[in-house]
Amino acid sequence: MKTVISNDRIETVYGFAKEAYAALGVSADQAIREVLAIPVSIHCWQGDDVVGFEGADTLSGGGILTTGNYPGRARNGGELRSDAEFAFSLIPGKKRFSLHSFYAETGGKTVGRDKIEPGHFSAWMEWSKKKDIPLDFNPSLFAHPMADSGYTIASADPKIRKFWMDHVKACRKIASAFGENQGTPAVDNIWLADGSKDYPADRLGPRERLRDGLDEILDVKYPADTITDTVESKLFGIGSEAYVVGSHEFYMGYTARKQIKLCLDTGHFHPTETIADKISAMLLFVPGLLIHFSRGLRWDSDHVATFSDEMRFACQEIKRSGAIGKIDIALDYFDASINRIAAWTIGARNLRKALLEAYLEPTRLLVEAEEKGKNHERLALLEECKTLPFSAVWDKLCLEAGAPVSTAWIEAVDGYEQTVLAKRN
Repeated sequence: MKTVISNDRIETVYGFAKEAYAALGVSADQAIREVLAIPVSIHCWQGDDVVGFEGADTLSGGGILTTGNYPGRARNGGELRSDAEFAFSLIPGKKRFSLHSFYAETGGKTVGRDKIEPGHFSAWMEWSKKKDIPLDFNPSLFAHPMADSGYTIASADPKIRKFWMDHVKACRKIASAFGENQGTPAVDNIWLADGSKDYPADRLGPRERLRDGLDEILDVKYPADTITDTVESKLFGIGSEAYVVGSHEFYMGYTARKQIKLCLDTGHFHPTETIADKISAMLLFVPGLLIHFSRGLRWDSDHVATFSDEMRFACQEIKRSGAIGKIDIALDYFDASINRIAAWTIGARNLRKALLEAYLEPTRLLVEAEEKGKNHERLALLEECKTLPFSAVWDKLCLEAGAPVSTAWIEAVDGYEQTVLAKRN
């Protein structure tokens, strides 16, 4: 499967590609530099099927589901970090690593999610510092007996509600500790699956409780240079098909009022609804966005992110908005039916490809044509861009980053599977 392309050939072909883009006023060299510098937060839960370190064997409950049982799942922090490091070596560009709270390492002791502390993530912070890989964080409001009712922060039961509010408060403290340790804010993303399988009689009450609960949680202030708070909506989940408390409309209003970042997940909307148009609309009213790249197939099934039109259009909007400093970019999917390291690598390389394509776009020419009312010219340019020698620039980007070119990474994954993953069975 390995495709060997000599460095000389990559440089020669890139030279022709560079000329083609320069003819449209685009510097391919600059595009490569800018795209490699954009951090992409890669999600830890692809490496172990969203199981965590609390002793569970599978993901259970909470509106989400992972399927498959491909050999070699990471079973502890050491294995997960090792797998992530290997995947990172195959992925060009600046990277971050996103953790869920139940990846705490407690030394074999049972610690409630409402009692977790920064010290339970000391190994992660040491690894982050050593590898220069900043960490992001996520409360885990699912796969827990206290979430069996289908409600957490929006629960009408004061005991359940307090437990989960204490959990999210603890997570914000941990995220701030991450940020202080790594010198860059940790994105702390709050997502919960609260909702109803069938149509509820009271839609307002749970949303009032969620609003008030989030207000209390976010009233605890941490230094802005250590934490970035975000909240994430969802259309529906398993067991919440009819009603989700934290809908897109709820969080649109909440983030605008609270002035925190809104998370847009590409798998959390109607199958024919894309997030690209939402980016510029929301940037007018919130301080920034977190974008999760996934792939819903018929429903939010969290398939590995592909180089799809939806991904490409969203990256175009990220570039065109000129607000990359306000937008955090991450991956969020979990496929247990295929090699997990390959799943990480495919999604992350695709996202970097989509960003590169966007940064190679002759946006200035498109805007000029639009301003002159020459929409035929705009359309023609967009179509011509589709056949520009983009792949030659991608190969050059990988070469610059010291990442495998073309399909060479596939053989590397096969080798890791045989020498490392196979021994876990």
